[in-house]
Amino acid sequence: MTATSAPPRTTARPGRGGFGRLLHAEWTKFRTVRGWVWSAVGAVLVICLVGLLATAADNKAAPNGSSALPVGPGGQAVNDSFYFVHQKLRGDGSITVSVSSLTGVVPTNPDDSTSGLAPWAKAGVIVKDSLDQGSSYAAMMVTGRHGVRMQYDYTHDIAGTTGATGATGAVSEEAPRWLRLRRTGDSLTGYQSADGSRWTEVGRADLSGLSATPEVGLFVTSPSVEEETGTGTGFAPAVATGTFDRVTLGGRWTGGAWASDQIGRDAGTSASYSRDTQGGATPSGGGFEVTGAGDIAPVVGGPATSGVRTIENFLVGAFAGLIIMVVVGAGCITVEYRRGLIGLTLAAGPRRGRVLVAKGLVAGSVAFLVGVVSAAVMVPLGRQRSEAGGFPVLTVPTATGLRVVVGTGLLLAAASVLALAVGAILRRGVVAVTVVVVGMVLPYLLATASVLPAGASRWLLRVTPAAGFAIQQSVERYDQVVTVYAPSSGYFPLAPWTGLAVLCAYTAASFAAAVVLLRRRDA
Repeated sequence: MTATSAPPRTTARPGRGGFGRLLHAEWTKFRTVRGWVWSAVGAVLVICLVGLLATAADNKAAPNGSSALPVGPGGQAVNDSFYFVHQKLRGDGSITVSVSSLTGVVPTNPDDSTSGLAPWAKAGVIVKDSLDQGSSYAAMMVTGRHGVRMQYDYTHDIAGTTGATGATGAVSEEAPRWLRLRRTGDSLTGYQSADGSRWTEVGRADLSGLSATPEVGLFVTSPSVEEETGTGTGFAPAVATGTFDRVTLGGRWTGGAWASDQIGRDAGTSASYSRDTQGGATPSGGGFEVTGAGDIAPVVGGPATSGVRTIENFLVGAFAGLIIMVVVGAGCITVEYRRGLIGLTLAAGPRRGRVLVAKGLVAGSVAFLVGVVSAAVMVPLGRQRSEAGGFPVLTVPTATGLRVVVGTGLLLAAASVLALAVGAILRRGVVAVTVVVVGMVLPYLLATASVLPAGASRWLLRVTPAAGFAIQQSVERYDQVVTVYAPSSGYFPLAPWTGLAVLCAYTAASFAAAVVLLRRRDA
């Protein structure tokens, strides 16, 4: 009698490769439902169409188009407007000054000079690579209300001793009113002193590639003065005047008389006097009295930049495309409940969690592509249309622009998967879509449309899924630039990736609850 051999044993795990087949089945299901495919295409078109409509108007103040804003060393748009008394420095050297007063005036109300001193009015010494707007620089300065500062390359700000000028504009004898900048190669070091004898280092800046003969000298500038109006916070243009008692030079200089120049014109982004503001300098004893307006700082959003467009303006239609993808995401599961097909789907894939994961990957991937394609089209197209229509566009570093484009895709993907999870929990498409729209889109619209107070708007954008819209923010907040940092001005209370993380947390929690309910209810 011949013994029957046992069947060979396999080391393959049960279900191996099953998820790939399940994922392929869900993708096949998605692409064969024409309504979903055309909805995805329609979402791209809607995002682009709304963006084009939002940027269709021309700037009547610049009917022939507008030149681009100056761009700083970091790739961001900057304001670079001030009055400059300067000479060329050959190689290493230093400049030392004594600032005895800093006063300001609002041109529309010249009788009230005290109210015209902007908190960030600046008077001091600066080393600037060239006279071109946006060129690299380092400066030591006395400010209107923020004491001594060292600032460089527009975005960097180092605090020295705090303090403010007096009501008459005089700098206190106890406060550091002596300033010094010393160049050693590409390194600039800033110092402060109360008596001109004992010096304290404030900070250092490395200006890689600094010219061998940079422009060095005295400068004064003043951004706008914040004031309350009948409709909220406004900004009044201001001019500042700084008095420099003594100027001491060290190192090799070109010699000759000091040159005086108005550097640039205000781009309309600091709400300073006007684009044609001309400062001036008058010799005074062993120094100068210098008057200027404008700012040396990054361009930010807010009321002072109402004439400048940002990437967010081009992607204003993202919320409309998001609603479409929410409908598609919820439909990927609720349609099967409505038509009684959920039993067949679960029979083909007994592991309930894997079924939902496969649906989420398909819906999320499609939504991600919709967001990325839409943003990749609208960002350059919106910039081109805006500049042709006379609107300057806020330039941002390449990394920021890439984050906004990819982030738009992630935003739509997370919202679509959230809708899928809510649909699995509620099993009704209309109800699921309503819940997601009310929880995510409605708070976003209320917060950014100035319908609610700023405090309530910030709260909504912290605790609701609408926090995810922060990933599209391209404007940054800088303590040295005064504006209205509110959602209505494009500023979210959470950082971009933190805001997206809040949305993802809601999505993950909803998805986990959906998996649990799917296993219990539909077993």
